[in-house]
Amino acid sequence: MGQIGIWQIAIVAVVVVLLFGRGKISAVMGDVAKGINSFKKGLKDEDTTTADALEEGKEKVIDAHAERTKSS
Repeated sequence: MGQIGIWQIAIVAVVVVLLFGRGKISAVMGDVAKGINSFKKGLKDEDTTTADALEEGKEKVIDAHAERTKSS
């Protein structure tokens, strides 16, 4: 008692398929996969944007230091 067996999982799966149909379930799973992929892509884009911003910031600091040195 309290443990989920293979038969309980099978019954729930059959009920879900009967309620929603195979087409609806596959569409939902496809949407979930697209969401996960776009989330991963967003994380990757954020990393490259952050790296680009850091590089740009370093260039500004170097340019400002060079201009200050020239004017002295």
